Amino acid sequence: MSPTIEHRPPLIIILGPTAVGKTELAIQLAGQLNGEIVSADSRLFYRGMDVGTAKPTAEEMARVPHHLINVADPDEPWSLGVFQRTALEAIHSIHQKGKLPFLVGGTGQYIRAVTQGWTPPEVEPDPRLRNVLEAMASAHSVYWLHDKLKILDPISAEKIDARNVRRTIRAMEVIFTTGVMFSTQRSLSDSPYHVISIGLRRPRPELYARIDERIDLMFENGLLNEVSNLLAQSYSPDLPGMSAIGYREAVAVVRGELSQADAKIAMRRITRVFVRRQTNWFKEDDPQIKWFEMTPSPWQEILNYINTNLTSKNQSQL
Repeated sequence: MSPTIEHRPPLIIILGPTAVGKTELAIQLAGQLNGEIVSADSRLFYRGMDVGTAKPTAEEMARVPHHLINVADPDEPWSLGVFQRTALEAIHSIHQKGKLPFLVGGTGQYIRAVTQGWTPPEVEPDPRLRNVLEAMASAHSVYWLHDKLKILDPISAEKIDARNVRRTIRAMEVIFTTGVMFSTQRSLSDSPYHVISIGLRRPRPELYARIDERIDLMFENGLLNEVSNLLAQSYSPDLPGMSAIGYREAVAVVRGELSQADAKIAMRRITRVFVRRQTNWFKEDDPQIKWFEMTPSPWQEILNYINTNLTSKNQSQL
């Protein structure tokens, strides 16, 4: 039998769309509450991909311990199952030290895998099927393949970035192997944690302005040099790690196939689509998420909210 929520260890979730301000707020809160941060952002796993992912700086990570950042090379695949297991280990380690874990990110399926006890489908990879699907994506385009997934499993397709060919292929692989939609195969169990979910939001025009500014800063801070270094190390632009928004556009600039101005336009457009997809994971009417406006800064209000929930949990154990 699962323990009642009063006897489960606490886990703070900081979630919200890209560029909303999760990183700085999470560092402030974790510093105040003797916490450590576990990244739930799939873009931050990879070494050498710092500028294009807006990864926390070395100074920021020195303020509060971080986990699951720079844990893989760009050509090293990280499945949902690997993330889930590693994140659970990190959270357990933080609890063992008597500290408070913060799970921070905008990748919905990674957060849900931890907080809802997902059991990803146990389907062994089929190299021949994957080769066929990869060949189809190469011949037609990743968007063409994603359109086929929409027909087979519209729920999964809605939540998978069309540019993420690895996840699209995995979903189709599971469907073809089992004959059952990928979206129906994630079994759930009770959360092992007392979860306190904090959602961050900004007015859409303000969020888009922050996104545009972030994209400009990426180029100013050396995105093209970063991509050139990755290519020089023989990392293919088709790798899953290179599917993060901005990298394929930067590759096209480095190769002379796209102007920097056009690359920025494409990145802004794709990021806006990504923001809308993130809202499919985290609904503003979800009663399990407490939403806070980021303008003005809600830091003290969120701190009070977390302390109140932690205090009520501790009192219920007396």
